[in-house]
Amino acid sequence: MFRVGLVGLGYWGPNLARVLANNERCDFSACCDLDPRKLSKITRQYPSLKGYRDYDELLKSDIDAVFIATNIGTHYELAKHALMRGKHVFVEKPLADSSSKAAELTKIGHFARRTLMTGHTFIYSPPVVKVKELIDSGSLGDLRYISFSRVNLGLYQKDVDVIWDLAVHDLSILLYWLGESPIQAWSFGRACIDTKRDVAFLWFRFPSGVIASCEVSWLAPQKMRRTCIIGSDKMVVYDDLDPGEKVKLFERGVNLAAPSDFGEFQLTYRMGDVISPNLANVEPLAVEIDHFLKCIETGEAPVTNGEFGTDVVRAIEIAIEGAQAESLAVVNAA
Repeated sequence: MFRVGLVGLGYWGPNLARVLANNERCDFSACCDLDPRKLSKITRQYPSLKGYRDYDELLKSDIDAVFIATNIGTHYELAKHALMRGKHVFVEKPLADSSSKAAELTKIGHFARRTLMTGHTFIYSPPVVKVKELIDSGSLGDLRYISFSRVNLGLYQKDVDVIWDLAVHDLSILLYWLGESPIQAWSFGRACIDTKRDVAFLWFRFPSGVIASCEVSWLAPQKMRRTCIIGSDKMVVYDDLDPGEKVKLFERGVNLAAPSDFGEFQLTYRMGDVISPNLANVEPLAVEIDHFLKCIETGEAPVTNGEFGTDVVRAIEIAIEGAQAESLAVVNAA
């Protein structure tokens, strides 16, 4: 049984603590945070935990693995330090605040022969896995495009903008589904309330020809987590907020028939059945953490390993860089 420690007891840390405490593969024995009140609260909740305010002291203890759930800007240094101390490392999304840092962490993990995993929780959710199965089976036909909408009223983050907070979810899902990285990307957004972007739109083009759009916002009247996947044969709607039917398969589409004479091509519309596949009733976070611990045991690479985490960060960067290049072109033209 592996002894594990948790770093960061803010918004997401307590969720990790709950799942770790109930996992039979590990001994959740230590936690670390700069805030003594948070440490006091969690050690009262889990009396067997030893609390640390000094990260170095945590790493000097007998833990085998570290779970990092701190601000994005701290991921690189904390993960690097842990890997170089011989610890297995789980880092909440995104892996780092730049692809160069993420790639370096991946190299360090390989050199140290330690498991490095990025916490892209949606990759381990039954609806996302089911859509992946539908795509890989070919039942959707040739993929045309994918559109994501992830909006809500808040929560405004102090350390990152809406792209790094929300779009990272959809990009991880997109790369997981397609198994390829974008060759072209662009974005635009604005800061409506504060100095950071709180609404943004991103577009991507992939080697296979698939295009994708992503809308993210902290400034919307209703919460929405909706994705459409359009294939030549069938279409899918994945609505993560639907309590009963998160995935719906539509046997609908458009057929183009060649003309029998010199007339125009004829379009016919298919309006078939709507099917809602059965999905496993499991908590994605519990599946994700168990996968990480199993990978430590077996030595296999996690689904969301360092390479995957790096690809997600790089996709964010090229979308932001595409917008910056466009702005520069406009300025130079003026």
